[in-house]
Amino acid sequence: MGRIDRVNEFIRREISNIILIELQDPRIKFVTITEVNVSRDLRHARVSFTVLGDEAKVEAAMNGLNSARGLIRKMVGQRISMRYTPEIIFEQDRSGEYNIKIEEALEEIRHESEENS
Repeated sequence: MGRIDRVNEFIRREISNIILIELQDPRIKFVTITEVNVSRDLRHARVSFTVLGDEAKVEAAMNGLNSARGLIRKMVGQRISMRYTPEIIFEQDRSGEYNIKIEEALEEIRHESEENS
């Protein structure tokens, strides 16, 4: 595991803990941090998240995360020993939605295949 991978995992774990334990914002109560990708120069971190609920909850979670971004960055900076604390950019992880659509398509194909047999 390379240095970038270790930094990614450390930041993912720390942001998850910060959201779960230290932040009291109800908008981000059901947020799960799925992945962190730090740039090669370690100055930017793209943080992917998922949230249980409909599109309104996703929008509220995004607003909550963006409003707490400075505090989260400060807390991560206190826990990590690096020259720079990466600038955090939150983005919704849509891979779960993609997986659900694939499963639905496969199920439809199976169902059609059984009907034709």
